[in-house]
Amino acid sequence: MAGESEQSLLDQHKEKHFTAGEIVRDIIIGVSDGLTVPFALAAGLSGANASSSIILTAGIAEVAAGAISMGLGGYLAAKSEADHYMRELKREEEEIISVPDTEAAEIAEILSEYGIQPHEYSPVVNALRKNPQAWLDFMMKFELGLEKPDPRRALQSAFTIAIAYILGGFVPLVPYMLIPIARQAVVASVVVTILALLIFGFAKGYFTGNRPFRSAFETALIGAVASAAAFGLAKAVQG
Repeated sequence: MAGESEQSLLDQHKEKHFTAGEIVRDIIIGVSDGLTVPFALAAGLSGANASSSIILTAGIAEVAAGAISMGLGGYLAAKSEADHYMRELKREEEEIISVPDTEAAEIAEILSEYGIQPHEYSPVVNALRKNPQAWLDFMMKFELGLEKPDPRRALQSAFTIAIAYILGGFVPLVPYMLIPIARQAVVASVVVTILALLIFGFAKGYFTGNRPFRSAFETALIGAVASAAAFGLAKAVQG
C-alpha cells in the first residue's frame, strides 16, 4: 500500500530538469571556436590586404581542418572518459570480492557524511552486500563520483562538435562570399560575427544557468579581441 502511494505521488509530480548538458557543452565548444578562429583568420588576412577569394579559400580550409581537429579531440576526450570508467569499475569489482568488509565500511562512511546514524544505515549496508550489482553501482556513483558513460558518447561528441564548428565557422565567411572587395567584406564580417557572438553568448548563458547578458558581452568581447589582435598583427607585419 505504501509503495502504491509513493508511486502515485511520483506520477503526480514530474520534475523538469535540463538533461542535455553534454550535448550543449559540445555545441558550445564547437560554435564558440567556430565563430572565433575563422573570424580572427579572416580579419588577419584582411589586414594583410588579401583578396576576398583568398580569404574565403583560406577560411574554408581552416573550417574543414578545425572541424576535423575539434571533432577528433571530442572523440578522444569522451573515449578516455569511458576507458577511465571501465578501469575503475573493474578495480571496484575486484575490491568488493577481495576486501568486502573494507568496502562495506566505506558505504557506512559515505552514508554517515549525510548525517545518517549507524542504526539507520546498517540495514542499507547489509542490503547492498546481498546485491553485488547494486553495491558496485553505489560505490561507483557515491565513492568515486562516476556515472556510466553512454557507449555512443564518443562518436556523438565528435559529430556534434564538428558540425557546430562548421556552422559557426561559416558565419564570418559569408560576407566574403558576397562582397568581392575585402575591405568592405571585413566590415560586414565584423558586424555579422559580433551579432552572432552576442546571440550565441546569450543562448549559452540561458542554457547553462548563467547571466545571459553578461555571457553575451563576454563572448562577443573575446571574439572582438581575437579578431582585432589578428588584424593588427597582420598590419604590423606588413608594415
